[in-house]
Amino acid sequence: MPYRTVSPLAALLLLAAPALAEGDPAAGEAAFKQCQACHVVRNDAGEVLAGRNARTGPNLYGLPGRVMGSVEDFAYSDAFEEAHAAGTAWDEEAFVTYVQDPSAFLSEVLGHKSRGKMTFRLRKEEDARDIWAFFESLD
Repeated sequence: MPYRTVSPLAALLLLAAPALAEGDPAAGEAAFKQCQACHVVRNDAGEVLAGRNARTGPNLYGLPGRVMGSVEDFAYSDAFEEAHAAGTAWDEEAFVTYVQDPSAFLSEVLGHKSRGKMTFRLRKEEDARDIWAFFESLD
């Protein structure tokens, strides 16, 4: 197999890729307006940090690292119940993938055709990363 080298520019781009993927919390707070019809971000003290009093979807406070389908008293889909039972937790990549195509994400994670209740899709990956950064800034 021939030996290949990576150009200095390519190496720099590879090293910078994680930094480029990080979102902007302020932009995420603004982008969350796309989600507030169904979701709220309410802290443990009951203070609404983003959104309104929406109850269609679960409260998204504390989402980073939380096991999927774990908000008490929320009626999750069978697919989310299955993800919960498997102990699948939210991280940035899972969140970004999920909000761009919820059913495809659940099908991939669970290994069979699955559907959740969320039909909304974020169109821009950047918005998803910004919203994730916003969630991370709240902890």
